[in-house]
Amino acid sequence: MDTTKSLSAILNRHRHAFAPVLDADLNADAVCTLDFTADNTRLQQTDLLDTDAFNDAVMQMLHDKKASIGVGGYLEDRFIYRRSRHFDVAAESRNLHLGVDVWLDAGTAVFTPLDATVHSFQDNNNFGDYGPTIILEHELEGVTFYTLYGHLNRASLEGLEPGKQFAKGKKIAEVGPYPENGNWPPHLHFQVMCSMDDKYGDYPGVATTADKAKYEALCPNPNLILQCRHLP
Repeated sequence: MDTTKSLSAILNRHRHAFAPVLDADLNADAVCTLDFTADNTRLQQTDLLDTDAFNDAVMQMLHDKKASIGVGGYLEDRFIYRRSRHFDVAAESRNLHLGVDVWLDAGTAVFTPLDATVHSFQDNNNFGDYGPTIILEHELEGVTFYTLYGHLNRASLEGLEPGKQFAKGKKIAEVGPYPENGNWPPHLHFQVMCSMDDKYGDYPGVATTADKAKYEALCPNPNLILQCRHLP
């Protein structure tokens, strides 16, 4: 497999085979898309270093749309990562989001969409980072690929070990509360990767605009698995 285009085609061919990733109906009317770009004036006026204030802003965004779950973010150009030094690089700040975020209640169960083997896991315990993170390895049509689940609760990492197997649809984790989820309003960061490039328990979830082509080729649209009608 040369690029994400090949993996995207495989995922599309198996679109009826995936189990839900979350214990929530992402196609319900109470789901809406949320904007985390610089055009979001509410977030521009929010102290994003104050996670309580950030969470209140997200809750108000959902309320304004009469929704209980927010989705979005794949390849979205976001300004919110300026809240954390973790995302700074020498030449250019990372702002291009590589996964899909699902903003919903802490404690929501997370499942594997396919038979899986635990590749790696760790608590990325920096302000604004993933917090507890699990990376699963899958195989379809002889092609190996990976899914990442970020912003979990710490209990999700208990009893894990590389090589542990989960059957499709089995619970693997729960969405975490802040501050243990990396100090974010509760949500799941879900991402698909063609390869891990020798990374363990972590993988970039945000890239610089200059690296868009590189990471778009490595990280196909997670909605190929989520199949949320509110997302492209």
